[in-house]
Amino acid sequence: MEIFNILMGASLLKVVMLAGVDPTCHLKEFVTTEQRIRSHGYPAESHFLETSDGYVLNIFRIPYSPRLHNQKTNRPTVLLQHGLFSNSDCWLNSGPNNSLAYLLADAGYDVWLGNARGNIYSRNNTRVSVNNPSFWHFDWHEIGINDISGMIDFITNITSQSKIHYVGHSQGTTVYFVLMSERPEYNNKIKSSHLLAPCAYFGHGTSFVFDMLTPLVGTPGGMYNKIFEDTELMPQNDMFNRFADTACSVDGTLGFVCKNLYLLFIGAGYQNTNTTSLQVLIETHPAGASSNQVTHFLQLYVSRKFRKFDWGEKKNMALYGQTAPPDYNLSKLSAPVYLYSANKDGLCDAKDVDKLVADLPPHVVDYRIPDSNFNHLDFIVAYNMKELVNEPVLRNIYEHEIFNYAAN
Repeated sequence: MEIFNILMGASLLKVVMLAGVDPTCHLKEFVTTEQRIRSHGYPAESHFLETSDGYVLNIFRIPYSPRLHNQKTNRPTVLLQHGLFSNSDCWLNSGPNNSLAYLLADAGYDVWLGNARGNIYSRNNTRVSVNNPSFWHFDWHEIGINDISGMIDFITNITSQSKIHYVGHSQGTTVYFVLMSERPEYNNKIKSSHLLAPCAYFGHGTSFVFDMLTPLVGTPGGMYNKIFEDTELMPQNDMFNRFADTACSVDGTLGFVCKNLYLLFIGAGYQNTNTTSLQVLIETHPAGASSNQVTHFLQLYVSRKFRKFDWGEKKNMALYGQTAPPDYNLSKLSAPVYLYSANKDGLCDAKDVDKLVADLPPHVVDYRIPDSNFNHLDFIVAYNMKELVNEPVLRNIYEHEIFNYAAN
């Protein structure tokens, strides 16, 4: 797998250079989430926390809005959590007038942007090197029970608030389901959760990724499972990343190619895609992940179940006390849940969302985006995401704030 990643990196670098990006030219500098926030005139903070298993996570904060000057008022807290191969920048790429992080800040909220282990902002562990395969021995199960719980605890301690609002996209929804079903006491720390492109079941996904990779690693026991296990996908290389970011940026020579590679992955068209926002996103995406995260998702596609990682019957028996991995118990989600799903989501299909709704408690609010062409990535790059996604999220969060205020 390491050889594959090296060859892929070399091939992509060759494509970038053939496209006209001179290695001696001025390359785009890496811009962090904190820098992006400050560039728009908003205050920004960078914080680090250590999880119970030693991963050091970098999370960012927009503590208040410069438009409201509300730094001395009580500000409810919201945590935003990205999807697979993503990072905290995904909540910023459409700018202050459209991106959810800024809209929440301007609505009076204290906004926190999480980064899961293994992405470009969270590549340290106090016990093991990032170059050790042990560093990558995790999937989204550990992100849920350790990273998200750690972020919630850290934020509530800093802000002295007992509850927060949670917003997740794609894998950011999966990890929420994991935490609340495996450690249900965390439901008591959530005012409301807002899950964009909710992903738990994958039986009807249409992305080419399912057809391409499922035969290789979707079922445990094969040769490729061992090769693929505990590996960093698309390793970070500073020089190559700067070449790619420069070529794929808004004014880059490979913008069209990079855009279509992203859209091929999600398995749907791009009628709603704001290409400028997408190319800003590409500057720090893909952001890194463990191969086990992808394998776990592919296992769900094969099993048609939402369950823990399948290691094969022998290891399953040792870990779980049964030959098949146990299902996550979605009935334990007791905090308010809002689902926001799209008709053309090539990863988390509408039929799979139907199954998810059926397995969740009856208090769940099931909102379907009223645009038949809306897809998986549109939740963070669509030109109309403010009206179709972000404003409904803001209204629903506000209703819970009003309810909590009245209750107290």
